[in-house]
Amino acid sequence: MKLGVDIYSIRSQEWNAFEYLDYCKKIGFDVVHFSDLRPFESTEDSYMKEVKAHADELDLDIEAGMGSICPTSTSFRKDKGMTAVEQVKQMLHMANILGSPVLRCFLGSFADRKTEQPLETHIQSTIETCKAVKEMALELGIKLAVENHAGDMQGWELAMLIEKAGPDYVGACLDTGNPLSVIEDPAVTLKHLAPYVVTSHIRDCVLWSHPRGAAIQWVAMGDGNIGIKDWAEQYKAQCPNVPFTLEIITGSPPRVLNYLEEDFWSAFPNARASEFACFERLVRKGLPFMGTMVTVGDSDIPPEYQAAQIAQQRFDLERSVKYCRKVLGVGE
Repeated sequence: MKLGVDIYSIRSQEWNAFEYLDYCKKIGFDVVHFSDLRPFESTEDSYMKEVKAHADELDLDIEAGMGSICPTSTSFRKDKGMTAVEQVKQMLHMANILGSPVLRCFLGSFADRKTEQPLETHIQSTIETCKAVKEMALELGIKLAVENHAGDMQGWELAMLIEKAGPDYVGACLDTGNPLSVIEDPAVTLKHLAPYVVTSHIRDCVLWSHPRGAAIQWVAMGDGNIGIKDWAEQYKAQCPNVPFTLEIITGSPPRVLNYLEEDFWSAFPNARASEFACFERLVRKGLPFMGTMVTVGDSDIPPEYQAAQIAQQRFDLERSVKYCRKVLGVGE
């Protein structure tokens, strides 16, 4: 199984696409996943072809990504001056030049579970965007890889979206860190999405009991308590031809899921009790992360913290690579 990385794992390096490719080759990856266009210094076809040629020289596969494709989502980038369909078509063109078999995208975030419009409206809007680009996606042989992203959908909801849109050109980008935000055991997410997975965002997490419900924190591979080793075995068995792509996000403080408070459940009118029970079992046996980690906020970060964050991202990614290769047996 190929070992990949979403360069968001080392976003603070602020390298260009060529520098990211060189580094990823150096530390042992097979696939480099560009989840957005920030590392690209141009969107011209000629530049994209240069990036593809460099990846070929390094014997690296490229996967392409973009943001929200749901025009009703709070995450949708209206400021780009293009419709959701126009944005997807533009990115399908770029993905094709880069040789990517997938285009990762997503609906939105947890905020879309709390809008005046129900989540079902956002799911339908996403499906409509997918259907509008179906012909182009099939012609190029590129699958739309919709991620379970930032608390927007549980596994069964994303599976439903894919089935309604059409699994012949729409698949899943399976994230292991995001299920916790929607009170879901990553093993349950895999159960729902395994037949549809075309790429992945994999990281380890810690989960433990909190007076308001549970607390979660993302950590490097092997540092968590969600059973990532067993999860990886199931993933390898059920998705053998899909890259094992890391998205290591460390440096964020713990977050509280206040599901012991009535307010929380307004975002989950269709929650499944049996699946929540699986999540609760993880919570009850979990303990906080006791390792070393620099945690920072979202703004006003001192330069010294920024430097530590840059170093920590590389350190945690590199030791995650070693864990995947030595413990999980992933990587060609």
